[in-house]
Amino acid sequence: MMRQYFKSNGKFMLTGEYLVLKGATALALPLNLGQDMCVDTLDDNDGRIYWNASIKSTDIAQRHWFSSIINKNDFSIVDTDNKEISKRLSDILSEIKSLNDNVFNDSHDYRFSTILDFDPHWGLGSSSTLINNLSKWAQIDPYKLLESTFKGSGYDIACAASFSPIFYKIKTQQTSLNRQVSSADFNPDFKDMLYFVYHGHKQNSAKEVKAFLGKDKDYENEISAVSEISESLPKIKNISDFCYLMKMHEDIISSCISHDKIGDSFPDFEGQLKSLGAWGGDFFMAATDWDEIKVKSYFENKGHNIILKYKDIIC
Repeated sequence: MMRQYFKSNGKFMLTGEYLVLKGATALALPLNLGQDMCVDTLDDNDGRIYWNASIKSTDIAQRHWFSSIINKNDFSIVDTDNKEISKRLSDILSEIKSLNDNVFNDSHDYRFSTILDFDPHWGLGSSSTLINNLSKWAQIDPYKLLESTFKGSGYDIACAASFSPIFYKIKTQQTSLNRQVSSADFNPDFKDMLYFVYHGHKQNSAKEVKAFLGKDKDYENEISAVSEISESLPKIKNISDFCYLMKMHEDIISSCISHDKIGDSFPDFEGQLKSLGAWGGDFFMAATDWDEIKVKSYFENKGHNIILKYKDIIC
């Protein structure tokens, strides 16, 4: 039996949501929360792929997420405790085979074991970390696998393989495979004043992306403004200037997608709130000079109990 290990990082897009799809420069933050994958090549030859997925609940324990047995030859589902997720997984494995015909083309069964560091409903990259891990194992281009499965801008794939903040830009609109990834020296002195608050439900990013791309507008001025904000952030030295740029960014995206700003829901919050990812779901960022106790008390009193500190989760 041969065993291989893979690890990919989760993600936040700090700036550039939606407009990154039109060519804006985004500032993205890889997380030290991600997904581990162990692949055992077994001596058996029953034509099976065994899959067991867990979610880390504490530093020393995991809880079961789902399990599947998949036919190695046609990727049909033999047995599972979650048909919906297993169908998605089956489709991904089939796409991997189409990108590298040598995969699974042997006389061995396989056992995949994954451990996710966060709740999959949080929107931190359960799909992108899986795509990146599988692509490394299968020796294929993760962006091609993403394009044929979940789609999206691809910034999450760039984060999955990065260990520090990055600038991400789609260089043309003709193909999502033409992209530019570069290091961003973003390490704010005020990181103790930055928090990520879970909004309470996972947004359907694919649906939001499709709706945005369906709009007949080029957003030239907005793209330029958001790109300038992204590129300016590493130079910011204080929380007040940071909040100013975040407010400007919120105003721009709100106008583009005709969506209320997250700050409108918390009018008494002292600081700046910024939506992340697909607006209306997942996490939002809170920048404030309130102390940690006050921040947590404020949001918990409003029903938001999952509050992550920047310095605890950003690579």
